[in-house]
Amino acid sequence: MKLAYLLAASILLGCVQGALSDDYVIPEAKKAHWAWMAPVRPPVPTVQQVNWVRNPIDAFILAGMGKAGLTPAASAEREQLLRRITFDLIGLPPTPEEIDAFVSDASPQSWTKVIERLLASPHYGERWGRHWLDLARYADSNGYEFDEDRPNAWRYRDYVIQSFNSNKPYDRFIKEQLAGDELFPDDPHALVATGFHLLGPDMTDSSNQALRRQNTLDDMTETTGLVFLGMTIGCARCHDHKFEPIPQRDFFRLQAFFAPAVFRSDIPFGSAKEMREHAQTMELYQKLVQPTLDEIAKVEAPYRKKVFESKLALVSAAAQEAHRTPSDKRTPAQKKLIATTERLVAVSAAEVRGALTGADADRHKQLQEELKKFDAKKPRLLPTALGVKDGIKDAKTVVLVRGELSNPGAEVDPGFPLILSSGLKESAAPVRSVGAQTSGRRTALAEWVVSKDNPLTARVLVNRLWQQHFGRGIVPTSSDFGVHGEQPTHPELLDWLAVEFMEKGWDVKHMHRLMLSSASYQQSTQVPKEALAKDPKNVWFGRMNVKRLEAEALRDSLLAVSGQLNRKMGGPGVFTPLPAGVVPFKEWKPHPDTKEHNRRSVYLFAKRNMRHAFLDSFDLPDSNLSCSRREQSTVATQALTLFNSAGTAQAAKALAARLEKEAATTEDRITLAIRLTLGRRPTESELQLARDFLRDAPLAEFCRALFNVNEFVYLR
Repeated sequence: MKLAYLLAASILLGCVQGALSDDYVIPEAKKAHWAWMAPVRPPVPTVQQVNWVRNPIDAFILAGMGKAGLTPAASAEREQLLRRITFDLIGLPPTPEEIDAFVSDASPQSWTKVIERLLASPHYGERWGRHWLDLARYADSNGYEFDEDRPNAWRYRDYVIQSFNSNKPYDRFIKEQLAGDELFPDDPHALVATGFHLLGPDMTDSSNQALRRQNTLDDMTETTGLVFLGMTIGCARCHDHKFEPIPQRDFFRLQAFFAPAVFRSDIPFGSAKEMREHAQTMELYQKLVQPTLDEIAKVEAPYRKKVFESKLALVSAAAQEAHRTPSDKRTPAQKKLIATTERLVAVSAAEVRGALTGADADRHKQLQEELKKFDAKKPRLLPTALGVKDGIKDAKTVVLVRGELSNPGAEVDPGFPLILSSGLKESAAPVRSVGAQTSGRRTALAEWVVSKDNPLTARVLVNRLWQQHFGRGIVPTSSDFGVHGEQPTHPELLDWLAVEFMEKGWDVKHMHRLMLSSASYQQSTQVPKEALAKDPKNVWFGRMNVKRLEAEALRDSLLAVSGQLNRKMGGPGVFTPLPAGVVPFKEWKPHPDTKEHNRRSVYLFAKRNMRHAFLDSFDLPDSNLSCSRREQSTVATQALTLFNSAGTAQAAKALAARLEKEAATTEDRITLAIRLTLGRRPTESELQLARDFLRDAPLAEFCRALFNVNEFVYLR
C-alpha cells in the first residue's frame, strides 16, 4: 500500500507540470472564487439565544437568522419529528409502536436513541444508497435503441448499500470507486466499486467501437467532476468552459487518468481464497484439455482464415492493410481503423463450424465430444461484475478539437484542473507508466480527490447530506460549486462542516448525527406570517422545509403500511408485472414469486427505456445523467396514479384486511389507519368524517382516500 501511495504522489506531482505550463490564463475575478479556497474551520458564532443552541450548527443558523431579523420556528410535534427522521434515514414510515415509544420517552436521550436506532438499521443503506445511485446514473440496462440488460450491474448497487450500512469512510469509498483495482486488488468489493465508471448509457452495437469507447471516457470524466468535485467540467469537452476557469485541456488532462482502463463486464467476483482455488482448478483443467484444444484449433485454422478473409474483403483497402499489419507496428491511424472495423471482421465459433466440410467437420465433432469428458474437472464459474481494470500500456490522450474523435489535437498528460492546482509545486515530467500491472494513474487521481488540500470534496459531500435533510443545500446547486453556481447561503457553516467531516475521519454517520441532533433540523414547518414575508424561500433555514416523498419512498410506504413490503435485501433486480397495454421487451419476464414484486423500490430492475410507471409519475430521475437533486413536478398524472393505479388499489385492499385483523371496532380501525398512514392520532373531526364516510363506503376506499391525503405524500 505504501508503494501505491508513493507512486500516486509521483504521478500527482508529475501531472502538475502539464497543468502549469498551459498558456490558458485564469481571469483574476475567477481566481478568488470561494470554492477554490481550502476550507478553514471558522469560529463558532456567539449568539444571544444560547438555550436554543444544541450544537455548533445552530449557532451558525441562528447568526444568519439574526442578520435577517428572524427568530427560529417552534419545535415540531414529536410525532412529526419521528416521521420526518424515519423517512430521512430509512425511507419508510415509523410504526405505531415506534411512535408511542418516542412520544412517551421523556428522557434527554430520547432523540439520540432514535437517531442511533435508525442509523443502525439495514434500511439506512437502502435509503442513502439510493441517493448515491442517483449521482452514479445507475441502471440495469445499457440504454439506446436495443437497451440490453446488464445482468451484473446490481452488484454495484449492493456494494453501495453495504458501504453506507457499514459506515465506510467516505475517502475509502471514493478510492474504491475511482481506483479499487489498483489500490485494493485483492478486495472483490473494491473491484465491484469500479463499476461506477461504466454505469452510464452504452451503445454496444455501435459500428464505431473507437467512438463508443471515447463516449464512455467522456462520460467517466464528466461524472467524476460532477459527483466528487461539484464541477461542471463536462462543459469543457468541446471548448474552454464558457463560465468557469476550466480550459478544454483540463477536460482531457482529467480524462488521461482513465486512458489505460480496460472496460469489463466479466470481472470475477469472489474472495481471495475463492479466486486462488478457482485459478488452481482452472490451471489443472487447462492442462487436461490443452492437447484437444490445440488439435481443434489446427482443424479450424484454415476455415477461420477463409471466413476472416471473406469479411476483410468487404472493408476499405486502408482497413485491410491495418488488419494485416502486426499490432506492434500499426500507426495511430491504423489503430483507429482497427477499433472501428474489428467487429465487422470478427469471426465467431458458429461461423467456423458452419464453414467446416467433409472429414474436418467429422473430426471437429469428435474432438468436441472428447472435450466433454473433462467437464467434471472444469471449475465452477465464478460470479462476475461490471468494472474496470488498468491494462492499456502507453495509453495516450489528445485534445479533441470541438470534442470530435475524428479531429485530434495536441497530446496531453494526466493532470488536475488548473484552478485547483495553483498551490502545488512544479515537478518532473509525468510518470506515464509504472510497473507491469498498473499505470497508477487512477490511484493518483483518487489520492488527489480525497486529499485534505482539495477544497471541494468534503464540501460537496456535506452539502449533499444537508440537502437531503433540510430540503435544500447550503449551496443550492449541489453539483456545481463553480462561479456559475449559486453562492452558499452559510459559507462559514459549510466550511465548519467540511473541516469537521475530514477531521472525524470522513465519517458520514457522524455528520448525520450532527445535523439531525441540531435544533435547526427539529423546527416546525409552520411560521408566523411576518417571518414568511421576510424569508419566503427559507434561505436562512428559520423553519423546516416541507418535503415531498420521493417516488421510491412513496411506493415503499404503500407497501409498508399495508403489510405487503418484502424486506429482503440485495440480489438481482426484480422484474415486476407491467401495466395493462404496455408492450414489454422480450427479456422482460416478471418474477414468478409474487412476493418478490413487493421488494423495496431500490431493488426493482431499472431498465432505461422502460421506466417503472408509478415511479416515473413521481419524478424518477433520468439515469442517463448524474442527478444531484430530483426535480419536483406537480402534474395531474400524479393524482391519477396515486388514486387509480393497480398498486394503490392493491395496497388499499391489503391495508383494509390488516385493519380488520388488528382492530376490532370501526373507530379503532379508523385510528389505526391514520396512525399507519399519517404517523399520528386522528383529531375528533377526522374521526367523525371517517365514520360518516364508512357508512356508505367500504374500508378499502377509506384506505385509498388516506393514500391521497397530502400529509401522506409530504413530510412536515
